Amino acid sequence: MINMTEYEKNRDYKYIMQELSTLYIGAKYTYEELIAEEEVPFKVKKMINTYVKPELEGEDLSIESHFYYMDGSGFAYQTFLQLKTKVRFSILEKKGKKQEASYVTKVMKLQDFIKMTPQEKEDKGVLIQEIGMSKLAMMML
Repeated sequence: MINMTEYEKNRDYKYIMQELSTLYIGAKYTYEELIAEEEVPFKVKKMINTYVKPELEGEDLSIESHFYYMDGSGFAYQTFLQLKTKVRFSILEKKGKKQEASYVTKVMKLQDFIKMTPQEKEDKGVLIQEIGMSKLAMMML
């Protein structure tokens, strides 16, 4: 049996990609891992250290866990809102008369995503894949 480390299990969802206007971060990263990662822009590291980490009270949450339970309160939420953050996730949807279920990928603005309670997300089988932040908005931090 192959013994995989936690990093190897989540490697597919630990990435940094940049387009002209958007920065995408894989949701399996923890905030500590993002700060240590060389590819992460300095502005993102500063934003995490200044606005996100103080609110998490020493917990080393993954982005996925943080966004899954985010309720629209707190300064970290306001920061991500200011960055025009969008959440890419998979959701289990039933199709057809036979009620066959399959995962569908969706992208939602953060303010719309948090309207779903954690219980609703669990019931719908939500799996957060990545977050996308506006690079232009990031320049204003």
